[in-house]
Amino acid sequence: MLSPSEKSVLRTFRQFLLTPGKMLCFFGPNLEKHKAALQKLTDKDFLVKEDFKGAYSLTPAGFELMKTCGK
Repeated sequence: MLSPSEKSVLRTFRQFLLTPGKMLCFFGPNLEKHKAALQKLTDKDFLVKEDFKGAYSLTPAGFELMKTCGK
């Protein structure tokens, strides 16, 4: 079960039509707002934290989960 904040993060990936391995950068207040959810999704192996600050990409499992998140 995903929290509302985790769903919000996945909807952000969906908004930009990102596929597995494509990087999305969160920055400024948006990064701070989603920091905990990004960490939880990374811990659950739905996201990969990239080397670039605030950058994350979807895993194949995260991509499948993203497709099921409502708008």
